[in-house]
Amino acid sequence: MKVLLFLAKGFETMEFSVFVDVLGWARHDYHHDIDVISCGFTKTVISTFNIPVTVDRLIDEICVDDYDALAIPGGFEDFGFYEEAYDEDFLNLIREFNEKRKTIATICVAALALGKSGILKGRNATTYHLQGGSRQKQLAQFGVNVLDSPIVVDDNVITSYCPATAPDVAFKLLEKLTSSEQMEIVKEAMGFC
Repeated sequence: MKVLLFLAKGFETMEFSVFVDVLGWARHDYHHDIDVISCGFTKTVISTFNIPVTVDRLIDEICVDDYDALAIPGGFEDFGFYEEAYDEDFLNLIREFNEKRKTIATICVAALALGKSGILKGRNATTYHLQGGSRQKQLAQFGVNVLDSPIVVDDNVITSYCPATAPDVAFKLLEKLTSSEQMEIVKEAMGFC
């Protein structure tokens, strides 16, 4: 199995790293055949707080059929997150993953890219809930039924409402790729139980 981990400019490193770590533990210690392939618009993507990360693939090299899931960390507007998260090429990638019923896991404001793509219209989701709920209101403007819940799963889409939910989203993605039992084994091994 392959998970495409998409890094838009200004992504949050903590939200990126949980996917690498949880799926890495599943692969290394429990022999699950899950590769995490990072992707961006440029070979080096500058995260929130200016940490550079070198990605494995560029967006124009991606064939959705090669992947089983898409994982998207959120990011900060002040660091340019929406410039790439709202780019039409990325929105088309999201649409294609959804059309093929592949799992899409987002953390925090990454759900806004899903909303902008149109795949959440009429569906349940959540996003960043603090600071007066402005991001949840923004998500609702895309026709989304916004739930004020830490994690919302609607069929193939996982959304969450803040960085604190990041590990839970990664474990939920692992569960969808393997099973509840296998996810719980990795979760316990990592000390989350």
